[in-house]
Amino acid sequence: MSEQAAAHAVKAIVAGHGSFATGVISAVEAITGRGDRFIAISNAGLCLDDIQRTLTMALDDTRARVIFTDLPAGSCTMAVRRLVRNRPGVVLITGINLSLLLDFAMQDDSDPVAAAHAALERGRASMVAHGA
Repeated sequence: MSEQAAAHAVKAIVAGHGSFATGVISAVEAITGRGDRFIAISNAGLCLDDIQRTLTMALDDTRARVIFTDLPAGSCTMAVRRLVRNRPGVVLITGINLSLLLDFAMQDDSDPVAAAHAALERGRASMVAHGA
């Protein structure tokens, strides 16, 4: 793979309920033009084993080392937690938000796992409450 192709290769999988993953990746694309850094996986109509198989194929196809999910106790997260037991070097970040994905998408020079951890901190910091 050329250096330019590697720079634009899928760096992470986003998995979640319904069209969550597609929607949040669409927002990253609209804001940064870097939605191609991600692939979306939906759990719609899938049991836990099917989600795990789908994620395994996505990891194998993309060689991604980062998986983002929507809910800490959701089915996608449970499937990823099963997967990471046998895949050292793959990290799961759950409870994600758009700020986190934007930060991750904009990190070109970082190792994807290190970038995910840095993005996690920025994603957490982006949540604030205003008013009563």
